[in-house]
Amino acid sequence: MSVLSELKPEKVFYYFEEICRIPHGSFHTKEISDYCVTFAKERKLEVIQDEVGNVVIRKQAAEGYEDSDPIILQGHLDMVCEKTPDSVHDFKKDGLELILQDGFLSAKDTTLGGDDGIAVAMMLAILDSEDISHPALEAVFTTDEEVGMGGAQALDLEQLTGRMLINIDSEEEGFLTVGCAGGYRFDAGIPIEYAETDGCVLQIAIRGLTGGHSGMEIHKQRGNAHVLMGRLLNHLRKNFALCLVDIAGGSKDNVIAMENTARIAVSSEDKVACIDRIKAMEQKWKAEFAQDEPDLTVEVTEDAAGQAFTEDSTERVIAYLAAMPDGVISFERQIEGQVETSLNAGIVKTKENCVVISHLVRSSVESKKEMLKERLQTMVQLAGGKGTVRDEYPAWSYRKDSRLRDIMTAVYQETYGKKPEVITIHAGLECGLFVGKKPELDCVSFGPDLLDVHSVKERMNIASVERSYNYLLEVLKAAR
Repeated sequence: MSVLSELKPEKVFYYFEEICRIPHGSFHTKEISDYCVTFAKERKLEVIQDEVGNVVIRKQAAEGYEDSDPIILQGHLDMVCEKTPDSVHDFKKDGLELILQDGFLSAKDTTLGGDDGIAVAMMLAILDSEDISHPALEAVFTTDEEVGMGGAQALDLEQLTGRMLINIDSEEEGFLTVGCAGGYRFDAGIPIEYAETDGCVLQIAIRGLTGGHSGMEIHKQRGNAHVLMGRLLNHLRKNFALCLVDIAGGSKDNVIAMENTARIAVSSEDKVACIDRIKAMEQKWKAEFAQDEPDLTVEVTEDAAGQAFTEDSTERVIAYLAAMPDGVISFERQIEGQVETSLNAGIVKTKENCVVISHLVRSSVESKKEMLKERLQTMVQLAGGKGTVRDEYPAWSYRKDSRLRDIMTAVYQETYGKKPEVITIHAGLECGLFVGKKPELDCVSFGPDLLDVHSVKERMNIASVERSYNYLLEVLKAAR
């Protein structure tokens, strides 16, 4: 049964609902990639699918646009998969349960995937229509954007003839994005050894944090569960003899961590006092965050004793967690209020012989990216571990002369009766990789209002989708 059949634009929401039925988390995009290929073949459109699942669909120019420069439309196929702790949703096999409420679209107990499902839906709607004025189109659907932009990394741009690229991966209507931060992932691996322990084991679970996008919302000072756990454990070890048993939390390094669970071994004599300290810290955090983290909880339960980290391993892991930099490092000097450099500790895992903390570093200044590499490497080395840098991508610099930006600005002013905000953002966009490979590309990113992306509170403004889609059609019409 369709939930979105009454919404406009009909085709956009038809395709959005279609793709919401298909599991399409990062690294699990084959089914949705194949869906796009089948879509193209059924409409006799030229289609290319590469070995990582990227799809390029070409459509000939509408009548009167045969001599116009081609336009590239681009969005990514994967979504961030987050759910509430009590949800039984399986992102590998279950479709999303969509909810309409008060003019917004969301999903029950999970992320919605409006980032970037709405781009896919808009592109399919345009490709499926015969009454739209447009130049020749090259619709590019990339994979695994949310986990290192793997699809964009692998995409062969030589197969594209267009030089103007519209990326539909921005999350606020009224803004045209013309630059973004570069970044990389840094994995801090701290080796651990084990020893037998007696006494008791306490499981500490920090839950209920808001989370959110680690680029677009990093300045909002939301709680990061890994940072809070590091602070708590460091506080406890100053007052009690304890050893870590394990620690884990977070599933995406581009999501501000919403939960962390650690087990610690303490003496039976210290158990009650230790629990009291933990609950006292919970109350301190509630006061510090005030209304910004209304659902923050710290739960403590008792577990069976067994193996734990050695005292030395415990000290080194806790020291790293307590001292690691996180959040906003610096703001842009030329753009008031714009974040320049930040990092987010998104994932903590206990493996067989090490604890791994995965950070996502972002900056629009190359030297600041290098500074944080050196700082993190120094910290992990002091903790007796090793750091690994991966998935590095370049910043997308502002282009002084841009025909596409001029077209989109003029059409916006004519459509909305006011000028758009032309901005650069503190988040990674595939445009940076595309321009790095093909410097002559002229890129602009835009999109409808999406709120709280990368979190279970994600929702999409329905009226904004309609306005944004109609605006895109006017841009294509004007691109002669």
